Amino acid sequence: MCKHVLNAQVAIRAPCCKLWFDCAECHAEKSDHRLRRTMEMVFLCKKCKKAFRKDMQEYDEQDEYCPHCDNHYVLPAVEPKAALMVEGEDARVDSKMLKDERVKGDAQKSIFIQDGSSRLG
Repeated sequence: MCKHVLNAQVAIRAPCCKLWFDCAECHAEKSDHRLRRTMEMVFLCKKCKKAFRKDMQEYDEQDEYCPHCDNHYVLPAVEPKAALMVEGEDARVDSKMLKDERVKGDAQKSIFIQDGSSRLG
């Protein structure tokens, strides 16, 4: 699972070390050498788990799909973004986070008898 590109559809075989990586940043983190450029790329589809080769000199729009399962693997990359948010459900749907559970409700609003005069025993 790639932490740089969240919607990676294929793994790429690095031509320099013959290992599989999800993106070039993953290769840079785990290797001590630079990624070698080549015109023939080897991909591994994450949907059908089959490998295929693509020649980058003759790459066109129909090559954006896996030849085995027609998975569209060329997508705009979704990268993780830093965000400051409150953990919890949406307050418009579930307002439990807005209530202070430590404060007891008013005893006068209860439907049960609160005084001890009517107790049995």
